[in-house]
Amino acid sequence: MGACISADKTQVVQAKEEPAAAAPAPAPVALDDTLLHRIDAPALGRRYPLLVSLPRGYDAHPDRRYPVLFITDTNYAFPLVRSIARMVGDGGDGLEDFILVGLGYAEGDTPQYSRRRDYTPTAAGARSATVSDMPDRAVVHGGAEDYRRFIRDEVFPFVAARYRADMDRRVFAGHSYGGLLATHMLLAEPSMFGKYILSSPSLWYDRRVMFAREQAYAREHDDLPAQVFLSIGGYETLAPDGRDRRYNAEQDMLADNRRFAAALESRGYPGLRIDTVEIADEDHLSVYPAAITRALRWAFPPVR
Repeated sequence: MGACISADKTQVVQAKEEPAAAAPAPAPVALDDTLLHRIDAPALGRRYPLLVSLPRGYDAHPDRRYPVLFITDTNYAFPLVRSIARMVGDGGDGLEDFILVGLGYAEGDTPQYSRRRDYTPTAAGARSATVSDMPDRAVVHGGAEDYRRFIRDEVFPFVAARYRADMDRRVFAGHSYGGLLATHMLLAEPSMFGKYILSSPSLWYDRRVMFAREQAYAREHDDLPAQVFLSIGGYETLAPDGRDRRYNAEQDMLADNRRFAAALESRGYPGLRIDTVEIADEDHLSVYPAAITRALRWAFPPVR
């Protein structure tokens, strides 16, 4: 109530204010058919969150097993890929249903700190990554092989034991440093996944060390049994006039992608299938939604 006027004395009397009802506390948002696990990495002395999104109808088909997509950078990629899978998937008419597994950043680490360490193949690092965003800890690079083994030895059995996952149909997707990690996995143990989605991989890392590793792999192997989807944005090259900020400032990633695809194709591996796509009018920060949509259609065509 507000102020009221007395009829006999025409004076203002302040009425007692009613206490406002307390607003209900906001509830956390939960994604349907999505679960959060925390999984230890004993060899690394760390713990990682693991997000799992199940396809609609999972409980209604207890005898059905599903292919599995493992993705990096879950803070950004997991809700995006989950939404695209449901919208484009269209109940199985647009994409085959699959289980989505998000590989989260290490607990206690910032996303930048965790991905710099876990997604990179050597300790050399990048010139622009010398300052840590965790002031009490120095920048660390070069943990990709340890992280790969954690996924293979800890995450795979965990998922296989708890979900109806067809572990013979494993797919891995990563963007930028995540794509670099995917490239490392491809050359370290191709059979770890059947399909690899390399979105704008940072092939420039450590003086293009992955090109040297590709050459070393070719000297020692007659086959590379995997399917690879390699994508890049049209702006991920150097600006012709040096002024358009959508272009890369230092690295011609478009040229690197073309060169890496050509190197793989030149080997004549009987078990390798490589598909490449260059997406016009997209830069390194904007290309992922378009790239992963195309990649999902490539990896999970609908079952007719």
